[in-house]
Amino acid sequence: MSTALQLDPIAAPAAADPLIPHVARVLRRRRDGPDVWTLEIEPDPAMAPFAPGQFNMLTAFGVGEAAISVSGDPAERGRLVHTIRAVGAVSSALTRLDRGDVLGLRGPFGVGWPMDEAVGRDVVVVAGGVGLAPLRPALYRLYAERARYGKIALLYGTRSPADILFRAEVEAWRRRLDIDIEVTVDHADASWHGRVGVVTNLIARAEFDPHHVAALVCGPEIMMRFGVMALRKAGVADEDVYVSMERSMKCAVAFCGHCQLGPVFVCRDGPVFRYDRIRDIFAVKEL
Repeated sequence: MSTALQLDPIAAPAAADPLIPHVARVLRRRRDGPDVWTLEIEPDPAMAPFAPGQFNMLTAFGVGEAAISVSGDPAERGRLVHTIRAVGAVSSALTRLDRGDVLGLRGPFGVGWPMDEAVGRDVVVVAGGVGLAPLRPALYRLYAERARYGKIALLYGTRSPADILFRAEVEAWRRRLDIDIEVTVDHADASWHGRVGVVTNLIARAEFDPHHVAALVCGPEIMMRFGVMALRKAGVADEDVYVSMERSMKCAVAFCGHCQLGPVFVCRDGPVFRYDRIRDIFAVKEL
């Protein structure tokens, strides 16, 4: 008993330290694309609920740590869902984890999508490739609270039909009568009978009030740049556009400086930014 009493004061601060990961276990692993995997992870009971658009830091022990956006339903408390594209040593190691394997977990961190600010307005969600994953929690929230929003449009583009994430779920969403969903691919094959072209072309076709809308944009940086241009052309003001940035986040608490973008830190001030606040530094490679 005396030993436990001595350890308690030490354990409490460690558990609250945002730089110390909790050891979590993989509950399920699913392939969602040629190089994309989704992990369902048991959450730390002490973790705060995440907001759509926030991210966690995941550690592949012996390899490293990476910032990965949460891609699951924010209403679910029994699991955390992360969709990961294998592009480097850490992300590849994470995608190789299987049921029962352990990993490090800390978070949630950052600023998420403006779900409260969008209440009463139309919402246009523009996703490119794996950019659908960070937007998926926002879509779950929009669907769960459908009556609080105006028109909702999901515009999604990928390189090929094989790259469509959450394909069965997207097809189920398309059957809803209260949401407009358009999917396009850059390169079609014989199995594809839908639209072909870049996702930004869909913005001109979508039905929404450009003066009363919240536009949520996530994807490759070049796609987001052209997406903002297309939204502007459609009459949407910069202050109504929100983009999600991913920029070498390492510590997640604005300490190391790896994700600094001019005067802001992506991990602390983002990853979701209102476009008018970063338009002067957006896509400046030297920063």
